[in-house]
Amino acid sequence: MTVATTDTPEFVVVGIGADGWAGLTDRARDELRSATVVYGSTRQLELLPELDTTTVAWRSPMSEHLQQVLSGSSDSPASDATVHVLASGDPMFHGVGSTIVNAVGRNRVRVLPTVSSASLACAELGWDLSRTQVISTLRDDADVVVPALTDGRRILVLSRGAQTPAAIAEVLVRNGFGWSTMTVLEQLGGPCQRIIESVARSYRPQPHDALNIVAIDCVGPRTTRLPGLPDDAYEHDGQLTKSAVRALTVAALAPGGRGLLWDVGSGSGSVAIEWLRADSDGTAIAFEHDDVRAARLARNAARHGVAGALTVQGAAPESLRDAPDPDAIFIGGGLDDEVLTASWHALLPGGRLVANAVTVETQSLLVEWHSRLGGLLRRFSIETVEPLGSMTTWRPALPIVQWVVTRTDDES
Repeated sequence: MTVATTDTPEFVVVGIGADGWAGLTDRARDELRSATVVYGSTRQLELLPELDTTTVAWRSPMSEHLQQVLSGSSDSPASDATVHVLASGDPMFHGVGSTIVNAVGRNRVRVLPTVSSASLACAELGWDLSRTQVISTLRDDADVVVPALTDGRRILVLSRGAQTPAAIAEVLVRNGFGWSTMTVLEQLGGPCQRIIESVARSYRPQPHDALNIVAIDCVGPRTTRLPGLPDDAYEHDGQLTKSAVRALTVAALAPGGRGLLWDVGSGSGSVAIEWLRADSDGTAIAFEHDDVRAARLARNAARHGVAGALTVQGAAPESLRDAPDPDAIFIGGGLDDEVLTASWHALLPGGRLVANAVTVETQSLLVEWHSRLGGLLRRFSIETVEPLGSMTTWRPALPIVQWVVTRTDDES
């Protein structure tokens, strides 16, 4: 298959590293020499030699300025001129190149990458990049590393500023990874390159360049992204889908890819959080009417490193009407016919709905819906060993009826 390209693109994105002009290819240099206008950060523009072109530094907020440039409403050159944009390293690796392509389409953009910061870091560390997990804190807090932490894993964290290394060290210590080696790499490939190695638990905050990457060689417990975390991994008031049932519930929801989950009657948020932990491309909306629980839910999400992918909204069914249509729905709290109806109509074709019921009334409701729409109806009865005087016995939890159903294209 031949991919259509534009001979004269409207936008050219040129990757540049800390080594500046010297590190660019002849093709990249020729592009910049021929440019009418070049946009970039002040730091990036200072790496260029004297050129017969107009240079424009991004205003803050950059995202807003970039949108104006892409729409032609700000600092626009002549209508037939190509706009050149500088990007750090590989523009398509957590960079502005991806933003521009997504905004205007790939046929209007030419991208000229240079070596990414991840490649430079692995070259310095002697790490195999293909076996190294890369995480970005450019739009998230340092807690975003939590789901990736496990003994023996190597992680590169793309920093969003000089304070990020200290925040990462705190996260590592808090989650039992204080003995991990933590290396801060600054201005990679440039004349001011600096590499600082320490152990997370003994890291002391110090001045760092804003352009840094944090490498973590994990030492700590072996962890998993599979659902069913211990109940004490969550702050809750009793409104919690318990560990074993949670594992079965998240597995039934089948997280994968860029799916959106509605967690209706979310309580502590444990199902939404473990959906997000299972696949970092997913997103979730938790619907919770109680403000205290909603705040607790947000704290749980931050603790488990998924706060950036989770939105908390109000009560169902009112708040369901304005939410984007989901790929999967879990109904745990507030289960009634109105909530089921609103959820089912919102569910995208091919999407899956999972509902758990404890009371006879809500269980009967699931039986009725199952009789109309089919799917899988099952009942869990789980017993746990607990003390009985000086001995032990099996304590049964309340049985749970679960309905799992996938929506087909012709269902309404």
